[in-house]
Amino acid sequence: MRGTSSKTSNRRVLLSRRLALALGLSVVAMAATGWLGLRAMVAAQDISELDRPLSTATILYDDEGNEAVKLSLNDMEPVSFDQIPVAMIHAIIAVEDRRFYEHQGFDAWSIGRALLRNTTAGHTVQGGSTITQQLAKNVFLTHDRTWKRKWSEVLLASKIEQHYSKDDIMELYLNHIYFGEGAWGIKRAAEVYFGKEIEQLTIAESALLAGLVKAPSALTPFKRPEEAIERRNVVLRLMHEQGWLDAAAYEAAANEPLTLRDEGANPSEGMPYPYFTDQVLREAAEQYGLTEDEIWNGGLRIYTTLSAKMQEAAERVFENDALFPESMGDQLIQAAAAIVDPRTGGVKALVGGRGEQPFRGFNRAVQLRRQPGSTMKPLAVYTPALESGYQPTSRILDEPVQFGSYAPQNVDKSYHGHVTLYEALIHSYNIPAVKLLNEIGMDQAMAAASRFGISLTDKDRTLGLALGGTHTGVSPLQLAEAYGAFANDGLRLDSYTIVRIESASGAVLAERKEEDGTRAAAKETSDTLTAMLQGVVQSGSGTAAAIEGREVAGKTGTTEMPGQGARDNWFVGYTPQLSAAVWLGYDQPDAQHYLTTSSKAAALIFKELMGQALKGLPFEAFPPVSGFHNGQLEWERSDEREEEWDAFWQQLWPGKKEPDKERNDEDEDEDKEERKERKQERKKREEEREKKRGKRDDHDDD
Repeated sequence: MRGTSSKTSNRRVLLSRRLALALGLSVVAMAATGWLGLRAMVAAQDISELDRPLSTATILYDDEGNEAVKLSLNDMEPVSFDQIPVAMIHAIIAVEDRRFYEHQGFDAWSIGRALLRNTTAGHTVQGGSTITQQLAKNVFLTHDRTWKRKWSEVLLASKIEQHYSKDDIMELYLNHIYFGEGAWGIKRAAEVYFGKEIEQLTIAESALLAGLVKAPSALTPFKRPEEAIERRNVVLRLMHEQGWLDAAAYEAAANEPLTLRDEGANPSEGMPYPYFTDQVLREAAEQYGLTEDEIWNGGLRIYTTLSAKMQEAAERVFENDALFPESMGDQLIQAAAAIVDPRTGGVKALVGGRGEQPFRGFNRAVQLRRQPGSTMKPLAVYTPALESGYQPTSRILDEPVQFGSYAPQNVDKSYHGHVTLYEALIHSYNIPAVKLLNEIGMDQAMAAASRFGISLTDKDRTLGLALGGTHTGVSPLQLAEAYGAFANDGLRLDSYTIVRIESASGAVLAERKEEDGTRAAAKETSDTLTAMLQGVVQSGSGTAAAIEGREVAGKTGTTEMPGQGARDNWFVGYTPQLSAAVWLGYDQPDAQHYLTTSSKAAALIFKELMGQALKGLPFEAFPPVSGFHNGQLEWERSDEREEEWDAFWQQLWPGKKEPDKERNDEDEDEDKEERKERKQERKKREEEREKKRGKRDDHDDD
C-alpha cells in the first residue's frame, strides 16, 4: 500500500511539473506573441512627417476665392540642438520628463502614477506623457485626453525612439512645441517674450519658457506676470532638486527680475484685415472646435465671406480722423462697424477699433456690448405694433406721461401732440415709443427682439426697453444682422465668416450648412418698416446717412450719460444688398470722457462706409409699399379731409379698421357738436372745389 501511495504521489508531482512547464511555455509564447505583435504595431507607425518642413501656413481666402491672409506669424524657424542653451534643455527635462534619458519613449512609472491619479479623480486629469509622447501628440494626434490617444502616443513614441537619438528628439520637440502668443518653437518664443536670440537666454528665462508649455495662455507673462514668475520658480526648484542647478545658481535665477520685450508680443505686424481675421479664428474655434494649434499650424485652407474691397474701404474710412469727433483727454473716441450680406448672413467687412490696436485684442465689432438706444425701436416696438394691427398712419398722443417712477422724455424736451407712428419713428420721439410698448405688451416686444437675434432676460422686462434699455447690450455685428432681416423680406440669417475649411491636401474638414433662417417678421410687415425707415434717412433723424443714388433705410440711436452728454452713438441701416451698423463711444466713458455729438456723427460714418462698399454694385430698389413713395407717406391725415382719408384707408387696407378707432371711435379732443360743424365746413369746401373743377372743364372744352 505504501508503494502504491508513493507511486501516485510521484505521478501527481510529475503531472504538476508538466502543467507548470506547459503553462510557463504558454506564457512565454503569449509574451513572445504579444512582444512580436507590439513590435509589429510599432513598426507600422508612420513618422515620416518629422522629416518634413516644420510648418505649413494656414490660408484665408476671400469671397472670390483669392488668397487674403496667410497665417504664418510664427514661421517656426528651426534651430539645431547645438544652438539650444543647456539650461533650456535641463529646464524642459526637469518639468516635463525627468526620466527622459532613461526610458525608450514611454515611462511606465509615470503612466502608472497618472493612472492612479485619474482613477482617484474619476476622470482623466493627468497624462503622464514623456517628451517623446508629447512630440508624437503635437505632430500626429489630436489633444483629446482619451486612452485610445494615449495608446497611439505610446506606439508612435516607441517608433520615434527607434529612429532618432535623444538629442534629435529634444531638438524636434523644442522646434514644434507651442509657447503661446503665436510663438511656435523655441526660437520664436525667445524673440516674442524677450526679444533675444535663443543663445542669449538666461537660466531664469529658459525656466520661464519651459514653464509655459503646460498652459501658455493661462501663464503668459504679458498678461499674468505673477503667475508666470511663480511657475518659473517651480521649474527652477525642480532643476535644483534634480541636480541640474547648484544652490547659488538656483538662488540667483529665482531672484532675477522679469524683463520682457518692451513692445510686448505683436504677432500681427503686417497682418492684413486683423479684425476680420480675428473673427474667423474665433468662429473656427467656437463653431468648428479647432484648437489654436490646429489653426496656426495646420496648413488649413479657410474659405470666408470676406469682401477684400469692402474691408479695405472700411479700414480707410476708419483711418480718416476728419470723419470722427474730436476726442477728450487721454482717451481716443473709439468706433466699430460691421457690414453683412442680408441675403446670406455672410460678413463682408469688420472694423473693431481706431488707432493702434493689438491683434486679437478687443474686437469692438463683435465683442462690444453697449445699449442700442433708439435702434431698438424698430425691432422691439414698431415691428410687434404693426403685427398687432397698428399702421404707419395710426396716431398716438405725445404728451407728458409717467409709468410708476418712470417718466420718459423726448430728446428735445418738448411734446408734439397727436403724431402718426410714422412721424414718431422718423423723428425718434421717445414718449410715443414707450406708450406703444405699454399698449402692445412686454411679451410681444421680447418675442420680437428674440426673433431679430437680440437675447434678452427677465431683467430687460421694463418699458425702458423701447429706448434700448438692456442689461447685456448688443454689438455692431448683432445689429447689422438684425436689420438685415428687413432687407431680406423679414427673414434673419445668422451672421458668419467661414464658408468651408479644407486640409492642406484639399479634404473638406468643415462646411457651413444651409440654414432656413428665422422669420423675424412677415414680408408685409418688413416692407412697411423699410418704407418707414427710409423716411428716417429722407426727412427724419438720419438724413446724414443718405447716399446719393441709393435707397437707404436705417435708424439712429443715442444713449445718454445723465448730466453729461452721450455715452453711445449708433446708426444702423441697410440697402437691398447690404446691412451695416456703426458705433461711436469711449471704451471707458466717465465725467471727463463723453460724446458731445448726436447720432448724426455715426450716420456720417455710415454714409462713407456704405458709399464706399456699394461702389461697383448695381442700383437696387426696395419693394414698393402702398401709401409710400421714397420713404414718404403719400397721404397725410388731417381734419380737413378725414372722409377722403377714410376712403383712401379702405383702398390700402380693405376691411381693416384703424386701431385707434377700434379703441375709441370719437376723437378725445372734440365733442359731437364740433365734429358736426367741421363736417359742414368740409362739405362747403367740397362744393367750392366742384365749382372750380367745372370751370376748368369748361375752359378745357374751349
